[in-house]
Amino acid sequence: MRKIVVVDYPKDWGPKIEDVEVVDAQTYLTDATYTDIKNARIFNLCRSYKYQSAGYYVSLLAEARGHKPIPSVTTMQDLKSPTIVRAITVEINELVQKSLASIRSKSFTLSIYFGQNVALKYEKLCKQLHDLFQAPLLKAQFVFKDEWVLQSISPIPVNEIPEHHWRYVIKFAKAYFARHRFAGARITRKTYDLAILVDPNEKEPPSDKRAIHQFVEAAEAQGFYVELITKDDYRRLAEFDALFIRETTSVNHHTYKFARKAYADGLVVIDDPVSILRCTNKVYLAELLTKAKVPIPKSMIIHKDNREMVEQELGLPCVLKKPDSSFSQGVVKAKDRKSLDKELDKMLADSELIIGQEFTPTDFDWRIGILDKQPLYACRYYMAKGHWQIYNWNGQKHQQTEGDADTVPFEEVPFHVLHTALKAANLIGDGLYGVDLKEIDGKAYVIEVNDNPSIDSGCEDKILKKDLYAAIIKSIKRRIDNHKNIRTDG
Repeated sequence: MRKIVVVDYPKDWGPKIEDVEVVDAQTYLTDATYTDIKNARIFNLCRSYKYQSAGYYVSLLAEARGHKPIPSVTTMQDLKSPTIVRAITVEINELVQKSLASIRSKSFTLSIYFGQNVALKYEKLCKQLHDLFQAPLLKAQFVFKDEWVLQSISPIPVNEIPEHHWRYVIKFAKAYFARHRFAGARITRKTYDLAILVDPNEKEPPSDKRAIHQFVEAAEAQGFYVELITKDDYRRLAEFDALFIRETTSVNHHTYKFARKAYADGLVVIDDPVSILRCTNKVYLAELLTKAKVPIPKSMIIHKDNREMVEQELGLPCVLKKPDSSFSQGVVKAKDRKSLDKELDKMLADSELIIGQEFTPTDFDWRIGILDKQPLYACRYYMAKGHWQIYNWNGQKHQQTEGDADTVPFEEVPFHVLHTALKAANLIGDGLYGVDLKEIDGKAYVIEVNDNPSIDSGCEDKILKKDLYAAIIKSIKRRIDNHKNIRTDG
């Protein structure tokens, strides 16, 4: 397996280590040579892991390419949340107290270089923290409040390592890169009540009120206690055995924090945090689907260095997408050069990478609902009247903002549509997904994979009716039972 260290600037990592390549982030993100590598572990030493920064995209695209990034995007998000940090580290509290017992100050900072510290007495604590938060360079900040508490844990930018620590860093790095296994600590799971996360004020929620009522009825019929919760109930998650998110998800949003904390607390989660990370970023999906040879409209990942090639590659009009767009928002059609430059300026100011796609108009998009790697329902979503998308957010008040939809039995869905949808969703995981596809000249093209698909009464449930809701609850129950069995067997 190739071992590749990715840095913002080559000067950030001076030492040469046997069998370890060093490459700058821009090259890794944009050079096709790295896209085609089959077997690689990516050690991300970029200065920042901020959302949609170059460092963020290094790990995101590494996952899409089938490489193994350290840290993963999940770890990056975990490091940002003090609540998740505390939830994940609760099992090592005894080790924390023992390791820091001799310290007399009220605060303490522990630098962790490749799982080690310059002081040997913190070896066990460093190893445990590194296993829980797999990142090469970490800084753990502890405060004393009756006992030692891990207040935060954050990455150390490689260019901020103190000069007198570098000889230790090089020594630790050589031992670290010589390893063949990098498996992290497993988060233990507990186990039977169901929380359904909703936003009563959301204008276009993934499920309407009647559909939510159907979910509650289906769950109660299968022996669940069910409670509808909102973002104000974050601290109550540990009271439940499963979390079902029926609110539009996003990474920099409380929905992701709920999913990740629930997962860390041992709950069964739909949408799980990994699916949210993968599905809500169009750049990740484009890279993942292209790598797996799943048909998508002609696409390109756009950045500041190749923006002048968009018209040549995709033609005009073309479609531009923000990485985390949803429900047609953050997706625009650039009809001429002037509007192309204007939209690129706006989008690239917010994100290092965006997606451009060839404009492929159709009367409707297919939506295939998939659960546990099996098709659940099939719909046709028609474009809003006089518009090129299903939703028309810029229409006048009196205009229809959403196109019509109809649900069809699977025997009426072309085989290539079903097959392509399953192939795309199965790359993400085994959760609940909605795959949007366009059918052009007898071939299906994936537009996106949604981790939080719409399930509304009278639409997606038109054929299965109550059985649709029962199937999803049954899946949640089975997952809980499986986790209980795993813990019992272990």
